[in-house]
Amino acid sequence: MTPAALLAGRGQFDCTASQTSFGPGDFWVRSGPLSRTGEVRVRSMSVWQKRATLYAYYADGAVFSTTFDDHAASRRIVLGAILEQPLPARAAPLVRLLWHIEGSPNMRAILRDPRIATPAQSELFNLAMAAVYAAFAGLCIALLCYNFAVWTALRHRFQLAYCAMVACLLLYAFSTSGALAWAWPAIANTDRIRVNYLMLGLSSIAAFAFARAFFERRVFAGRFGRIAWWASAIMLAATLGYVLFAQYDVHLFDTLYCWAFVGQLVVIPPLLWRAWRMRSNYLWLFAVAWAAPIGLASLRVANSINLISSSFWLDNSTILSMSLEALLSSIAIAYRLRLLSAERDAAREGEIAARLLADTDPLTGLLNRRAFLQQAIGRAGEQTLMIADLDHFKRVNETIGHDGGDEVLRVFARTLRQSLPPEALVARIGGEEFAIVTPSAFSVEPGEILARLRAGRMPYDVSVTASIGTCSGPLLRETDWKALYACADRALFEAKSAGRDRCRGRDLRDRLAA
Repeated sequence: MTPAALLAGRGQFDCTASQTSFGPGDFWVRSGPLSRTGEVRVRSMSVWQKRATLYAYYADGAVFSTTFDDHAASRRIVLGAILEQPLPARAAPLVRLLWHIEGSPNMRAILRDPRIATPAQSELFNLAMAAVYAAFAGLCIALLCYNFAVWTALRHRFQLAYCAMVACLLLYAFSTSGALAWAWPAIANTDRIRVNYLMLGLSSIAAFAFARAFFERRVFAGRFGRIAWWASAIMLAATLGYVLFAQYDVHLFDTLYCWAFVGQLVVIPPLLWRAWRMRSNYLWLFAVAWAAPIGLASLRVANSINLISSSFWLDNSTILSMSLEALLSSIAIAYRLRLLSAERDAAREGEIAARLLADTDPLTGLLNRRAFLQQAIGRAGEQTLMIADLDHFKRVNETIGHDGGDEVLRVFARTLRQSLPPEALVARIGGEEFAIVTPSAFSVEPGEILARLRAGRMPYDVSVTASIGTCSGPLLRETDWKALYACADRALFEAKSAGRDRCRGRDLRDRLAA
C-alpha cells in the first residue's frame, strides 16, 4: 500500500460504507478521477486527527505531496475551520488526490466534505464567511454592551446570565471560525477543537442559567429545579472531561459530551410543560426566541451520535440559530423588562399607598401624630406651633351622634387645610385636638382660622367653635418639641379659660425666662 500503487488504482477501496463504520485508526482515502488544470486548492472540514498527508497526482506522472501534523494544520485553516492546501499549477491536469490520515478517531468522518476550489472560489467563500462571522460578532458585542449596561442599572439576574451566554458564544465563534488559529498560529488544531467544545458547553450551561432567571421562580421550584441543576452539572463535567482528557480517548469523551447535550435537551420539554402549567407570563417569549436554537441543537446532537449525516451549514447552524435567537431575545428581554417595570411601579404605588395609610389619620386624612412628629422635628429656623381644640365636642357628639361628630371633625380638618399655606404641617394628634406647624415667617393668623370655622356650615347646622393656642420657637430636637408643645398647650388653656372660641399666643423665650 504505497502512494504510487494506490494512485495508480491498485488497491481495494470501499466507496459505499459509511466512514464511521470503520472505527478509529489510520486510513487511505482516494478521490475519483479528476481533470483540473491551473491553480487549485484542496479544501476539507477540520477534524480531529494526528497527521495527514495529501498526494496530488498529475497526468504527466508527477506527484505533489505535503504532510501536516496537528500544529501545522492550524496554519492551513481558513474561515469556517476549513483546511485549505494550495496545489501548484502545472501544464498537465490534476487527475487524482490521495490522503493518508493517521490517528483518526473517526467519530463523524475520516475526511469531511473534501472539495477542489479555484482561488477565486476560495476567496469568495472566505469573504462570505467573514461577513457571517463579523455580523455575528458585532451582534454579540452589541448585545453584551446593551444587556450589561442595563444589568448595572436594574440588576436583573437573567441579563447577567444572558451576557455570560453571549460571551461564550462570541468566543465559540472566534474558535470555530478558525480565527483563533490565525491569532495563535502555534496552537494545535485539536486544542482549538477543545476550545470549541469548552465554549459551546459553557454557553449551554449559561443558557440554562438564563432560563432559570428569566422564568418566574415557581417554574423551577422543587424537583424541576433540581433536574435542571443536575443537567447543567453533568454538562459541565462532560465539558471539562473533554477539555482535559480528550487527548487520551477522544472517542469516549466526545460520546459523553454528546450525551450530556442530549440530557439537557431532554430536560427542556418538561420544563416548558411546567411553565405552561404554571401559566408563566414569559413562556411564549422563550418559545419563540429559542425554538430555532433548540431545534438545530437537536439536529447537531443527532449528527454527533451519527443519526443524521453532517454538512457545512449544520456545523455552522449554532452561529445562524443564535443570531436569530439574539434578535428575538432582544425583543423578549425588552418585554420582560417592561413587565418587571410594571410590577415595580405597581409595587411602588402599593408601598406609597401603604405608607400613606400608615402616616395619615383614617378619619380626616391629615397626618397622624407619629408622622407629624417625624416631619416636624428637625425643621430649621423658628417655627410656630398652633394647638387647635374643638369646644364642647362631647356635647356635639351627644347632640348629633358619633357619626355626625366624625363628620364635624372632617369638616374642621378641611377648614384647616384650606386656611394654611402649602409648607404648613397639619395633623390630628388626639380625639378633637389638632396641631399645626408653620415657619414663623409665614405663620397664619389663628383668628382667620376661627373666622372661617364660624362661617362654614356644619352637619345638621350644628354650631361648632374652637380654641387655639400658639407658641413660637426652635424645633430642631425632641426636647424643643416638648417645650414648644407645653407652651402652646398652656396658651390653649388660657384661650379656653377666657371663654373659648378665641386664640391666645405665648412666646417660648418668655416662658423660659420666667
